[in-house]
Amino acid sequence: MSTADAIRALTAGNLIHLPTETVYGLGARADDPAAVIKVFEAKGRPRFNPLIVHVGTLEQAEAIGAFDDRARVLAKAFWPGPLTLVVPAKDTNAACDLARAGLDSVALRMPAHPQALEVLKGVAFGVVAPSANRSGRPSPTTAADAADETGAFVDVTLDGGACPVGVESTVVSLLGDARYLRAGAVTRAQVEAVIGPLAADEAEGHRSPGRLSLHYAPDAPVRINVENPSPGSAYLAFGPVTYDGPVVQLSGARDVNEAAARLFSALRAADKLYPPVIEVAPIPQDGIGEAINDRLKRAAGFVG
Repeated sequence: MSTADAIRALTAGNLIHLPTETVYGLGARADDPAAVIKVFEAKGRPRFNPLIVHVGTLEQAEAIGAFDDRARVLAKAFWPGPLTLVVPAKDTNAACDLARAGLDSVALRMPAHPQALEVLKGVAFGVVAPSANRSGRPSPTTAADAADETGAFVDVTLDGGACPVGVESTVVSLLGDARYLRAGAVTRAQVEAVIGPLAADEAEGHRSPGRLSLHYAPDAPVRINVENPSPGSAYLAFGPVTYDGPVVQLSGARDVNEAAARLFSALRAADKLYPPVIEVAPIPQDGIGEAINDRLKRAAGFVG
C-alpha cells in the first residue's frame, strides 16, 4: 500500500504500520483519543503509558511542545533521527490526554525514514507510533513481523524494508535538568557533546515512554470499585447513578472506550471540586477496561 493510503487511514482515525529507522510503529493520530485507544487495544494488556508523538517538521514539534534552547539544538543535531525529546506540553489537544498519559509533558520525535516523513508531512497532526508488537513480544523490525504481530488491527501496512537501527529511540528529558531516560542509537556521550553534562536519571524516569510510569494523580485520595459513594465524595460514575453529591460521568452508556477517553479529564474535573475523596465506580476489566483499572490503581496508590 502507498503513503497516500496511510495518510487517508490515519486521517479517518484508523491504525497503520509506520516504518521508521528504529522499529515499526503502530501509528494513530495523536489528537484523537478514540484512535489512541485502538493502539492500546491492539497491543494487548494495555496500560496508559505516555506515547511518543512523531512529527514531520520542527515547526510542528514546537507547536505541540515547548522547546527551549537545549531542545532546539538537540533537534538540529539529531533530527530526523532516533532521538525522542520529552518537553512541557504546549498544545494539549494536539497530543491528547491518552497520548500523554495525563501528564503535562509530551514526548516528540522526527524519525529518519523517507516513508515515515512522507506520511508525517502529509497530515496536519502528530502521530503516536509505539512499537507494533503485542505486549511482551519483541519489537518488529520488518513489515512482515509487524503484520504478524498486529496486522489484524491496522488498515495499512507500509513496507519500508528492514529497520536499520533496530532498537527503540533514545529518550532525553528536558523537564528541568536534562536527563538520559532510555538508551538508544544516540548515546549519552553524543547528547552531552551537544548540551553538556546530563543529570542522574532519578525522578523523571516515569515520564519516559517504554518505562514504568507514574501517571497523573489527583490531590484528593482515590478509592476504586465503589458502588455506593460516601457522603461528600466526588464520584466518577460508570452508568446511571443515584447520588446527590458531585458526579463526574465516565460513561452513562457504560462504554469502556468512552470511559477511557474521559478518564484523565474526569479525574482532573473531580479534583477541582476539592472533595475529601474521589470515589470511582467499578469498571469492567474487558478490553480497554484493563488499562482504566491499571491507571485507577496507580492513582489510588496501589501500584508504584
